Amino acid sequence: MNSILEKIVNAPMLDFGTIFNDAIELFKKTWLQGFLLQIFTALIALPLIILLYLPLIGIIISQAAAGDQDPDALQAYFAGLGILYVMFFVLGIMVISVISMALQAGFYRIMKQLDYNESVQTADFFYYFKGKYLGKLFILMLAAVFIGSIAAMLCVLPIFYVIVPLSFFTVMFAFNPELSAGDIISASFKLGNKKWLLAFGLIIISSVLSQMVGMLLCGIGLLFTAAFAYHPLYLIYKNVIGFPEKEPTSHIVS
Repeated sequence: MNSILEKIVNAPMLDFGTIFNDAIELFKKTWLQGFLLQIFTALIALPLIILLYLPLIGIIISQAAAGDQDPDALQAYFAGLGILYVMFFVLGIMVISVISMALQAGFYRIMKQLDYNESVQTADFFYYFKGKYLGKLFILMLAAVFIGSIAAMLCVLPIFYVIVPLSFFTVMFAFNPELSAGDIISASFKLGNKKWLLAFGLIIISSVLSQMVGMLLCGIGLLFTAAFAYHPLYLIYKNVIGFPEKEPTSHIVS
C-alpha cells in the first residue's frame, strides 16, 4: 500500500493523446475478449432478470390472451408482493453488480496479459469468482453505491467528481486483490484525485466514441466496442503504478 501511494504522489504527467492512441492499439488486441465480457455479463444477468420479471410478464400475456387489459391487476400484483419483492429485487441487483465487477476485474487481468503478449484463456474471466474476492467486491460495490448516492443528493454536481475514483475501484482491485477494501478505496481516490482531469476526459471521450461506433454498426456493434472504455483506466494505472514484475513503461509529456 505504501508503495502504491508513493507512486501516485510521484506520478509523471501523462499525455492525453498518447494514452488515447495506446488505448486504441491495445483495443486491437483485446476486442474479442471485450466482446466475451459483454456476452458473459448478459448470460449471467439474464436468468435473474427473467426470474424477477417472469410473474409480471405472465400477467401481461394472460391479459392479452383474454383481451382484457386491467391496470388494477398490475397494481394489485405489486401491492401483494410488497416489501418482499423489493428486497428480492434489490438483492438481485446487488448480485448482478458484484458478478459484473468480478468479470470486469478478470477482463483487466486479461488486458494486462495481452498487453505483454502473454497467453490467455477464457477461464481467466472467472479468476475472481472466489469467496475471498467476491466478499471484497461486495464491500466495494456497497461503498460505490453509498458514495454515489451521497454525491447525487448533494445537487448532483459531485457525481462528476466521484465518477473518476469510483471508476478506479475495479482496476485497483484487479491488480491488488490482496489489499483490504478500505485500502483499495483509499488508493482509488488518491489516483482519481491525482489524474482527475485526464481520467475524466478519457472516460467521457472513450465512452462516447464506443457508443457512436457501436451504433453505427447497427447497434450490435456495441457488444464489440463497449469494452473500449476500460482501456484508458488500465493505461493510467499501468503508467502511474505499474506492475512490479514488468518493465516499467511511461508515456509522459516531454
